[in-house]
Amino acid sequence: MEDQYHLFSFERLHVFALSVFVAMGCPEDQARTAADSLLSADLRGVDSHGVARLSGYIRLWENGRVNARPDIRIIHQTPSTAVVDGDQGLGLVVAPFAMKVAMDKAALAGTGWVSVCNSNHYGIAGYHAMRALDQDMIGISMTNASPLVSPTFSVERLLGTNPIAVAIPAGEEPPFVADLATTTAANGKLEMLQRKHQEAPLGWIQDAKGEVTQDPSATTRGGALLPLGGDREHGSHKGYALGAIVDIFSAILSGANYGPWVPPFVAFLPVASDLPGKGIGHFFGAMRIDAFRPAEDFKRHMDQWIKRFRSAKPVEGQPKVLIPGDPERLISAQRLDQGIPLLASVVEDLKKIEQKFSIKL
Repeated sequence: MEDQYHLFSFERLHVFALSVFVAMGCPEDQARTAADSLLSADLRGVDSHGVARLSGYIRLWENGRVNARPDIRIIHQTPSTAVVDGDQGLGLVVAPFAMKVAMDKAALAGTGWVSVCNSNHYGIAGYHAMRALDQDMIGISMTNASPLVSPTFSVERLLGTNPIAVAIPAGEEPPFVADLATTTAANGKLEMLQRKHQEAPLGWIQDAKGEVTQDPSATTRGGALLPLGGDREHGSHKGYALGAIVDIFSAILSGANYGPWVPPFVAFLPVASDLPGKGIGHFFGAMRIDAFRPAEDFKRHMDQWIKRFRSAKPVEGQPKVLIPGDPERLISAQRLDQGIPLLASVVEDLKKIEQKFSIKL
């Protein structure tokens, strides 16, 4: 059945993904980085961006749109800023490189800001922002993406889901980790609904005429995802503005493609010939806490902030109030212990990858 799940251990899937990236020609260290980034999505419950995307990365590589052995390099920098050219590498590899540059800049200057061009889809934004936590830094991560989103009042698709992630360390409490698309729902969630043959909630998508629809495949027939808020009365102009900010920071600041020119993730769609930039763009920030106040003081107050919000009185009949990052943290612990559930259709995709590369899952 389409909605049947199969459980796989994190280690098993990680070894498989690592082997696939090596088979594609990635150096061992980059393959491991890519597998770490990819599996972080499955572990945190963002199933649309985990191994379910592996076949998509392979198709991009087969079509010459992903360079398995990129020469990732800084092409411009100041003491606190840099622009990184990803050389068409996997975004799963380019993004960690760029985030480390931002952290290295922050270690010296207090803050570090890095924009990236010539990259590809980089997985979940939260993974890259969280890399700053161990250094007592606040991490920021964002990326533009394939144009699937219509601005408020438009039927044209001009923006991607363009996520923003912010990771903030605490002391005794787990970190605050906000990871959100600037659309009402990420495109990957529509893909999962299609696999399950389920309808989308109202306010997620519109059809080719701009009418609200619940058909999760409407985007394949000229429809579009909606900005966060869904419609003007519910604040979609704010979601549109947030998505636009991500596009500008990620691409116009770096020299990547922006708006309707961002290359599509699916390999079967052609890339426009009149591109204004190079590849997909990302933007990263790292802020050293002690550049503002003593880190221990900050983390103590973050603990107090988190405890107070968690203790907020819930609406009757609703569960307790959560902190951004709580659901993913709980899912991670559960999946490390019990395994990662994969839809039968995703398992079928992985079996095809098995045969393609002669790698046992």
